[in-house]
Formats: sequence, structure tokens, C-alpha cells
Amino acid sequence: MLLLPSLAQKIMYEVKKLLDEDIIIVDTNGSIVASTDEKRVGAFHEGALLSIKERRTVVITKGDTNALKGVKPGVNLPIFFSHDVIGVIGITGNPDQILPYGQLLRKMTELLIQDNYYNEQHEWRSRMLEAFVFDWLHLKDWTAAFLERAKLLQINLEPKRQILLLYFHHNRTLAQKDIWQLHPFLNEQDVIIRWGNDRLLIVQTVDEHTTTDLTLQKIKKMKAFMEDTWHLCTSLGAGQPVLSDQLLHSYEQAERALTVAMKHNRIVFDEELRLEMCLKDISAETKRDFIQRVLGSIIEDVELISTFQAYFDENMSLKATAEALHIHINTLHYRIKKLEQRTKLNLKSSSDVVSLYLALQFLDESTKIN
Repeated sequence: MLLLPSLAQKIMYEVKKLLDEDIIIVDTNGSIVASTDEKRVGAFHEGALLSIKERRTVVITKGDTNALKGVKPGVNLPIFFSHDVIGVIGITGNPDQILPYGQLLRKMTELLIQDNYYNEQHEWRSRMLEAFVFDWLHLKDWTAAFLERAKLLQINLEPKRQILLLYFHHNRTLAQKDIWQLHPFLNEQDVIIRWGNDRLLIVQTVDEHTTTDLTLQKIKKMKAFMEDTWHLCTSLGAGQPVLSDQLLHSYEQAERALTVAMKHNRIVFDEELRLEMCLKDISAETKRDFIQRVLGSIIEDVELISTFQAYFDENMSLKATAEALHIHINTLHYRIKKLEQRTKLNLKSSSDVVSLYLALQFLDESTKIN
């Protein structure tokens, strides 16, 4: 493993929190790659090179400053990773005073390097998984290279699979270390990856014991953890189980279910959908035309639009709608009359009620897209 300058700078920043003395970090060539004194970066440090070659702590006294190039009084400690010396951390100051801190600082440095290494490994695997799942969804035929990548990533392509799409409603991107905290909620062969900035995609393994109820319980636990731990408001859409080589079908279903789930921060399974199955296949142009025909006369009236969105959210209950909007029920009756006059709709007509509902659904969709 190489001790890159960016990592060295990060280590120095963390170590500096514990000590006021000047600190340097030196690579295996004896070159200072990070220092609290920026003038020393790039300079050669003979004491550190000696520490690397002999794999031991080197104490630099005032007398040594004339004999060794680029040194100051202090302590140089080799940094180990997997039994190899990958660099040196140097502390400037009175050796007798700073030597007791040396082992502690070296151990902290090695832990930081180890943590960075495993984070990089997780990120590498995460990127590999993301690319693999993308191909899994879109490849028409599995190539030998694809099957080899599945083997490398230890992904079993035999069982049925089900796509779960999870959306979080805050402007936050989860780090890979956050995502790894969700693995206890998943089965061993499930795959979880980032899917854009605000979504997670889970490829769930399905066997004879997998039921909608069990999947729902698993999702609820994971959803509660995310909301309690990261204060994320989440929605989830679940596709239906499919053969592993038909994963795209489950993904499309999950995406459709998520569109519905996002409206109320819910968990929605594709198998629950009825009307939404048809609405998803209507073209954007047809939806725009329909919105204009039904709502064109009130499209700019925010109060009326929001009133009837609430009306349908409350299952067309006048009392519940008035309470939700914090208005008197007579005010609601006035707005209904106003809507009917301006749109020529009759809310006692089933056909007109359906038209209004669909137009508002399409309008909500187009607002989110735009």
C-alpha cells in the first residue's frame, strides 16, 4: 500500500488534534509528503529513511542535526501496514518529552491507514457491484465475462430475485460505510447498492420461504433504522419476484410502485397497484393534453388545486378535507362550486370525478419531473 500525500495530510490533521508539536509524515523514499510546516513538504529526511530501513524508532538529538540531512530534534516512528513499513511519522520537539506519546500516535496513525484501506476496498466493491447490477438489468444475454464477474463478486444467479427501490427525501447521499450498516437487515445473498444520489437499490433473493409479509417486515425494520439513525424520511417500491435473467421486469415494477409510494412516504408493492398500472403507460404528451383540457381554466389557481389534491387525499370526505386544510366546511363548499363553474365539471358525476382525479395525478407527476 502506498502512503499517498492526500492520505498523509488526512492523518496529520487527525494526529495534530492530540499534540501541539510539529509533525511530519515521510514516504518510503525519505521524502516529506505532509507537514505542519508547509515549507518542509518535498524535502528529504535522512532520519526517517533510517527508520524505514531499520524498521525501528529513531530518536534525533541536537547533535544528530549536523550529521543527518533535513532533520530536527524529535522522534521518527515507522508506520506499519500488513507487516510492511509504508512510511514514517515524525514529531519535532524534545525527545524525552514526546517519546512517551510516540507509540500512541503511531498506533493511531496505523489505525487510520487501516480504516482508510478498508473504506477504499468497500468503495471499490461498491462500484463493481453498481456496474454489475446495471449490466444485470440491461444485458439481453449473459456473456462469459458477465458470469465471471458474478463469480468474482460471489453473486449467485440461480435464485429468483426481487427489486426493492428505496428513496430518501432529504438532500443527502449515503456513504458506503452507512450502507454497510444496513446489511444486518438483509439476507446473505441480497445485493444493496447506491442508485443515484437519493436512492438505494436492493436485489433481494427469493426462495420458497419468502413472502410479502416477511419482505414487508424486513423493509419496515430497515426503514425505521434509517429514520431513527439518519433522520431520513423514506419511501419504498417493491417489484415482484422474477427469474434472475428477467430482473429488468422487477425493476420496472419497483419503479412504478415507488412513484406511488413517494406521494405519501409509504411502502408500496407492485402487486397492490391497479389503476397505476395503466397510468404508467400513458405518454407524457397525452398527460399534458389531458391536464390542459381538465384543469386549464384553474391551472394557475394554487388554492383550488391544493384544495382538491387534499380532497382526494382524504378520500373525498368533506369533513376530513376541511379539517386537513384548516378551513370551515362552508369555505370548502364554496371552492367546490367555484371549481365546477370554472372547469364545467360536476363532482356528482362519477366520470367528472375520475377526470379531475386523473388530471391532478398527472399534474403532480409533471411537477415532480420538472
